[in-house]
This record gives sequence, C-alpha cells and structure tokens, in this order.
Amino acid sequence: MNKTLLTLAIALAQSAAPFARATDAPAAAPTATPDAAATDPADKATTLQAVEVNAQLDRARNQLSPSIGASQYVIDSEAIERLPLGDATPLNQILLQAPGVVQDSYGQLHIRGDHGDVQYRINGVIIPESIEGFGQALDPDIIERVQLLTGALPAQYGYRTAGVVEITTESGAHRHHDADGDDDEDKDSGGKIDLLTGSFGTSQTELSLHGSGDRWSYFATFEYTQNDVGIENPTPAYNSIHDRTHQAKGFGYFSYLLNDDTRLSFMAGVTNNRFQIPNNPNQQPSFALAGVDTFDSARLDERQREVTRFGVVSLQGHFSGTDYQVSLGQRYTGVDYRPDPVGDLVFNGVAGTIHRANRASTLQADFSMPFADGAHTLRYGLYASSERPVSDSTSLVFPADADGNQTGDVPITIVDNSQRINAKTYGLYLQDQWNIGDKLTLNYGLRADKVDAYVSEGQISPRIGFVYQFSDATALHAGYARYFTPPPTELISLTDIALFQGTTNQLPSNVNAETRSERSHYFDVGVTHKLDAHWTLGLDAYYRKVRNLLDEGQFGAALIFSPFNYDRGRIRGVEFTANYTNGNLSGYFNLSSSRAMGREVVTGQYNFDQDELDYIASHWVHLDHDQRLTGSGGISYDWNGLKLGADFLYGSGLRRDFANTAHLPRYWQVNLSAARDFDLPAIGKTNVRLAVINATDEVYQLRDGSGIGVGAPQYGPRAGAFLGLSKSF
Repeated sequence: MNKTLLTLAIALAQSAAPFARATDAPAAAPTATPDAAATDPADKATTLQAVEVNAQLDRARNQLSPSIGASQYVIDSEAIERLPLGDATPLNQILLQAPGVVQDSYGQLHIRGDHGDVQYRINGVIIPESIEGFGQALDPDIIERVQLLTGALPAQYGYRTAGVVEITTESGAHRHHDADGDDDEDKDSGGKIDLLTGSFGTSQTELSLHGSGDRWSYFATFEYTQNDVGIENPTPAYNSIHDRTHQAKGFGYFSYLLNDDTRLSFMAGVTNNRFQIPNNPNQQPSFALAGVDTFDSARLDERQREVTRFGVVSLQGHFSGTDYQVSLGQRYTGVDYRPDPVGDLVFNGVAGTIHRANRASTLQADFSMPFADGAHTLRYGLYASSERPVSDSTSLVFPADADGNQTGDVPITIVDNSQRINAKTYGLYLQDQWNIGDKLTLNYGLRADKVDAYVSEGQISPRIGFVYQFSDATALHAGYARYFTPPPTELISLTDIALFQGTTNQLPSNVNAETRSERSHYFDVGVTHKLDAHWTLGLDAYYRKVRNLLDEGQFGAALIFSPFNYDRGRIRGVEFTANYTNGNLSGYFNLSSSRAMGREVVTGQYNFDQDELDYIASHWVHLDHDQRLTGSGGISYDWNGLKLGADFLYGSGLRRDFANTAHLPRYWQVNLSAARDFDLPAIGKTNVRLAVINATDEVYQLRDGSGIGVGAPQYGPRAGAFLGLSKSF
C-alpha cells in the first residue's frame, strides 16, 4: 500500500525506488556511510573502516550471484515498511506485489504457473525448503532487500527454479531505518519495537536489535503473533470457528571481520507455529462409530504444529583476485498433525496422528574471478546436501471390503513408520559473464546435478542469457535454461499403501513408480522502456516445455502436500508492468496472463479416481493452481508527512471441478493505509499506522474444495482494521 513503488530500472542503473522491476545488469555498489556519532578520532576511524570493509564485502558477495538473462523484481526494506501492515506483512503477501505471483490458501505462492518450486536464499546461501504447510518461516523484519528472480536463470541456480527469492538481511554494520523509511541516527547499537493490534483478535509484538563494534556486528529479531485467522476460513462467515494460531519467530545474524578481505558470519532462524484447523459446520457424518450417534462438525478439534530451525556459518572474502563464499548449514523442519479422534473417524473414516520431519545438512561454495581486463567474469561453485526425511503416523481406521465400504464400527490401529531414507543431492556449475562492448552482456554456462533419493537421477543443464542496452531508456533481456527439479523428499512411499488395504483408508492399487524429477526447457524474453521522467513500462514473455511435470496436492486430512507427476506439461505467459513517479505521488500496475497445462498422471495415481485418471490420460488439463489473469497495483501519496496509500490484488480464479475443467469466480481485494510520525509524551517519536485490509469486505473463494489435490474450501480475508505502533531506540 503506502510505499515508494515499483521503479523499472534500466541496465546498469541502480534504482532509487524500493519496489523495482530491474534489468539483469549488476547493480551499483552500496556507498559506505561513516559513523557520525563517533567523537574520538581513533574510534571514528576504526568504526569507519569496519563499515567500509563490510560494504566492500557485501558488494563482493553480490557479485557472486548474477542475473543476466533472467527477470528480476526488487523490493527493499523501505517498501516493506510502506505496505499496509509494514514489517507485520507475511513474506508471501510481500511477494504478491510482484508480477506473475498467484496467491493460494495456506500461504502458498505460485510463480509463473508452478506449484511452489520456490528457492529461498539468505545472503547468497540456499536455505533448504521447509515441509509445505501454511506457516511463514521467515520474518520480513530481517530484510534489507529482496529480489525475486524468475525466467531463464544463470547456471548458478538449480533445483527450485520457478522463483528464487534472494534476501539480503539487515546488519548491525549498516544504517537502519525508522518505520517511516527515514534514516535513523547512526549509532553503535539500537533497535526497534513494533506493536500491532486489530480485528480477529490480532496481537503481534516484534523486537529487533542491532549493534556493531570494532570488527563485529549483529542483528536479531524476535516476533510473537496470535490471531483467530491462522488458516483461511472454509466458510464465507466473517469469523472462523476454531481458527486460533500462535506463532513465534526468531532470527539472528552475527559477523566478524577476520581482516580487511575476510569475514566470518553466522546466521540462525527458528519458527514455532501452532494452528487450530478451522471447522466447517453442518457437515454430515459418512461413517459409523460404535457408541457415537451424532457429531457436530463445528466442534472438531484438529490441530497442527510446524517447526523450522536453521543455522549457517559462512566464510566470505577476497583472495588473489577471487571473491568467494563457503557455507556450511543445517536445517530441521517438522510438521505434526493431531486429529480429532472421534470427529475424523465419523467424517473421514480415518483419524491419523501424523509426524513429518526432515533434517538437511548442506555445503555451498561460490567463486567469482574477473579476467581479460574485466571483459569476462568466471563464476563456479558447488552444492551438496544430505537429507533424512521421516514420516511416522498412527491411524485409526475402520475395516472395509474390497470396494472401500465400511464393514465394522470398531476402529483398528495401523502404525506406519517405514519412510526413513538418506537423500543426497550434488550440484556443480561453471559460467562466464562476457561484457561484449558497452551495450551487450552475455552469460553462458553449464550445471550438473545428481540426486540419489527414492530414485537416482541426474542431468547436465546448459544456460545462456543476455542483456542488450538499446539506449539509455530501453533494455532487452532474453535467455534459455534447461532445468532439473527433484521432487520434495517428504512424500508418500509405496510401502505405505499396502498397510491400509482392507480399511476405510485404502487406496487404489493402480500404483506407478516413485515420483520423478521434472525436466524442462525454459525460454524467456523481456524489455523495459522509460517513456519519460515519470513513466516506465515493462513487458516479459515466457514458455516452458516439461517432461515429468511436478505438481502437488492435499490428498489427506492433514494440511501436508504430496507430489506427483504428469507425463508432459506446457506453461506459457506474459507479464506487463507500469510505474509512475512524480514528486510525492507514485503508483504501479502489474498484469500477468498465464496458462499451465498437464497431461497423463504417471506417478501417484492412487490419489485419483479412475475416471479422472482416464480423462487426464487423453486430455490436456489445467493445473489446479493455474490462474488466467493475475493483477496487482497501488498508489501512494505523501501529504505533509501523512503517508496515504491504496493497493489491490486481482485474480480471475483458480481451477475447480472434475479434472480442473472450471475456475472459481474472479475477485478484487482493496487495501487502504495511513501512517504518520507523532511525538508522544514520555515516548518520543513514534510511527502510528492504520491499515484496513479488504476495505470493501469482498467475499471471495480461493478454493471451493474441488479440483485435483484440493482438500477443503478456503475463503480470502474479510475486512479488518489494524493499528500499529513502531518505536526506534
């Protein structure tokens, strides 16, 4: 909403706007700022040196990650502060401001027609994905700058490639900002406290701290949130039933300068989110349980807990003409679903206590070396991970005949803890950035990947992309990428299926091989043009041809997704962006058209009815997350220190019905905001924010419970008003 909005940068020009559709040329280096608060000249020189060295190392780290030929969208911390809820805005809602990003239930994002397939990097380090649920694992307050990279990515990027979210974190060695986006007074240490309260029982408290010394710096955030809309309401009612959530997040970053060319850093994050599963009243029981005559579906008590922890230690610096960063990391993620033992049995025929977990250990190394008098930059590196997924469940089910009809009303217990493997991933890449004259930059390379998990697969993938600067106002980028996308390791093994035969949770026997890795050819071309001092336009088109297309669905009671493959896929789309800035007035508009289709389910057939399998085998069908038109836009005005804003989201509707043959109705969501600094008694300068989400109280569905892999209906947020206070110290 109220934000400095969307400047479409042109090659080699670093945009001053916090939201930016950027070209693929490297951004200009940040400028180090001396510590104005230092009084002793020796102390000032020492602090200045530390700040300058950190800035130089940050610039060197940025050079490790090129984006030549790809499409990138930039959002910085000032832009996040100007969103309706500021730092309280979930990360997925921030990314919805970018073109081609489609919202879904449970906090999911679909970028350019893919189901998820999003890679998160923090300070250039890959953070292995969490088990998919509906919790947000990263706190936006850690972000200094975020880039969303899409399209034909350079060889450095592998595995999750629909979108790469590159997050540059805050640092105690950097200048920090007030909630209004203005620079805070430089000082060695400080922090900020944010309070948010409002509709749906919302209460959120966030504390951030930062500091720096002679050769060290740190930054940390802590957040606790509770509200009554943890998961989308399955009904159109204003208030959900049984939808309380408690969410705690923490993040810390610490760095130490070993010398002027070397920095050792450590970052860690933790998330612990608890959810009640919202209830859909007036449902009719489908199964008979001994001793239970009736059960009110509004009284179900299903719950889910999601935990993520990660830590990364990195050595980054410059040696003999080469920039490098070597990182060792570990991530644990777990999901625990607790059923309502009685309610789940009478409504679903199964009450399963489910535990999914995955522990990943990673090694990542990236190197960058210029040669030929700077005309070329050679980049190379490696990535390796070892994952140990665990799937344990204890399920109550009823006995059934061969057709799945219940034959007894006394449940039996089935224990399934068979899924324990060691999944390994290896990747190497080599690429060259060639500056051909003043106007043309070419990036070309190869990456090789090998995965040894449920199946053993690998691929060598060529990449090529370029940026051509026609003029100071117009830039063209284009690229081709061969992609290799392994399935998530948290999936249902074939050994699980046999355990449930002869019960009300039995699955069809038409089972195929284990889920396979997706392989695709990706083509992308785009242009940006600055009409005048106020208007900038962008247009981007892409096409992807896929074998073993990966998709995911919620096929059980727990809100955990399972992957499967279509034999073939084809995805195409066009994205248009426009930006306007003129003094205190700014605005932006994005409109994307996409079509994502698949044909013939070749793995995971046990999740489908036979008539649906037969139809998909002979017809191209829409993927469940396919949305024809997606839009976003906003306007912002600074009126004598009062920052007013309005923005919107638009969707033509996700897919529904048999084999995704129809789509949900289109929807609009309009948000409003106002923010201003006040000098409050005994408190001092405080930013006060008022936000209204879905100001028109539009009632719209994200899902209606039908379609491939869709478990339950979900509605978008109803109108809500929120008051936020932010105080720096």
